[in-house]
Amino acid sequence: MLSIGQVAERTGLSVHALRFYEREGILAHPVERESNGRRVYSEFDVEWLTLCTRLRASGMPLPAIRKYADLVRVGGGNEVDRLTILHEHRERVLGQLAELQECLTMINYKIEWYERAVAEGGADPLINDCP
Repeated sequence: MLSIGQVAERTGLSVHALRFYEREGILAHPVERESNGRRVYSEFDVEWLTLCTRLRASGMPLPAIRKYADLVRVGGGNEVDRLTILHEHRERVLGQLAELQECLTMINYKIEWYERAVAEGGADPLINDCP
């Protein structure tokens, strides 16, 4: 069993964020408590929090993560619903990746343009500066 500080260190989440996730119903299972009331976490909790932080970092809103967690807490029989949440999120992430790829293409073009201009002794940045 792990203390809240150990889980914070392993997940990169602050103690405050861990308490927030607990209050918001983001954890897959209720956090256990020692007899003195201190929170104790399992390895499963760490893995779950890692999944949640990855989903959050990729843009999944907290209500969607909460809904996913609710389905996990219910147990088996709702895998289609969980899959739907993940499929929808994957589509959003793929859209974000496509947009980022377009941005990267533009940035690469600008870098090549300026590297060429510098190699040729400079160029007026207002001429042919846009693709």
